[in-house]
This record gives sequence, C-alpha cells and structure tokens, in this order.
Amino acid sequence: MKQRTEKLYQRVSTAIATAIDEGRYPVGTRLPGERDLAETFAVSRPTVREAMIALEIRGLVEARHGSGLYVIATSADGASPAELDVGAFELIEARILFEGEAAAVAATVNDAEALADLDASLAAMAAVDPADPAAIEADRRFHLRIAEATGNTVIAAVVEMLWNLRDRAPLSAHMFAEARREGVQPRVEEHRLIVDALRAQDPALARQTMRDHLRRVVDDLLAATEVEVLRRARSEIETQRGMVARRLRV
Repeated sequence: MKQRTEKLYQRVSTAIATAIDEGRYPVGTRLPGERDLAETFAVSRPTVREAMIALEIRGLVEARHGSGLYVIATSADGASPAELDVGAFELIEARILFEGEAAAVAATVNDAEALADLDASLAAMAAVDPADPAAIEADRRFHLRIAEATGNTVIAAVVEMLWNLRDRAPLSAHMFAEARREGVQPRVEEHRLIVDALRAQDPALARQTMRDHLRRVVDDLLAATEVEVLRRARSEIETQRGMVARRLRV
C-alpha cells in the first residue's frame, strides 16, 4: 500500500517535536520566532503557523501573552500526535482553485432560481448576528449553491467536501474557531459582489470576485491566528501577505 505523503506543516511540526525531545528546546524555553523558523525550514509563514498550532493541539507548546511560544512538554509527556489532516491555509488554497472556477462556470449557466437562492442566503447572512452559527451556515449554503448552479455534480461534490473538511479536520477547525473568537465573520458585501458578477453572466468577473473574497479569508486567518511572539513588526506581516498573494495568484 502506498504510504501517505507527509504534509509540509507536519514535517515542520515533527522536526520541532524531535528537537524538543532531544533537548534542543528544553521544557520552559521559548521557541524561535515564526520568521526564523520559516527560514530554517525553507517554508512559508502560514506553514509554520499551522505547525505551531499542531504542536499546541498536541500539548507540547503554549502561547504566553506578550511573550511568545514556550515549550511545556516533550512528546513522551504530552498528548500523542493526532491525525490533523488539513490546515486552513491549505484548504483555502484549494477553495480558491475550485470555487473560483465553479463561479466562472456558474456565471455561464446559472438561472433565476439559483440567483434567488443566493439572494436568500445573502439576506440570511445580513439578518443574523455575525457571531451566530446561522451566519456560518448561510455562508456555507451560499458557496454550495454556486457549485450546484454549475450543473456539474462532481464540482458540487468537491466543493461540499472542501467545506466539510473545514469543520472535520482538527487543525483546520481549530484555526477557524480561533478566527471566530477574534471576530472574523462572513462579509456580506463581498458575497454580494459575487452574486452581481453571476447576475451579469460575467465568468471572468465571477472568478475574480470569488478569488478576492477567499484571499481576504487568508488575510483574516493570518491576523486572527498570529501568536504574540510574532507581533514584532507590521512589515513582516505585509511581506507574508505578499508571499501568500503571489502563491495564490493563479
């Protein structure tokens, strides 16, 4: 049977856990900053962010307000590694690819019924408290309805699978929950722009507005999951946002 390929964040997480076990980062010491770790492992900062959250979930490190990430246990002392599967940044990258194209296809074939359903989802998002779980459910219905509007059941199934991963993959669920705690909620106006592009039957605009919306989600997650030790320079954040934008500009 073919062995599963280890994801980048898992590789970084495993390497740091090994360093902790070997005493290179003893219990009680602070880990290097995110930028330093990104350079050490030659990965992006979102990858390091996911690795750090994976270590937190395992109980090996903790974030201390205004100070940074500290080692609190070795692998022998902490929880055993969970199958974390998919991180939020990896998931959104896939959504940009699939949902951007789904929006473009939907713009060429959508009908009055689909547009009415999308308008209803917009109204539902606007009518409830953004922190209410009903807002997230309306957001989900909105995106799935666009995939269904393509008339392609495979596209609809793929988009639904990606949305299911958002809540079922432990690492991704953890990151989105943290974002919600920091006040990140669905943006009704961004969704409205997508509907406008669909109504105009403009595939290129529909693709672009969907991608712009999902790239904004990347920005929200970067801001919401940033641990205190990494808040040393706004220029670092802007540099990373530029890196993410270039990677996702397909």
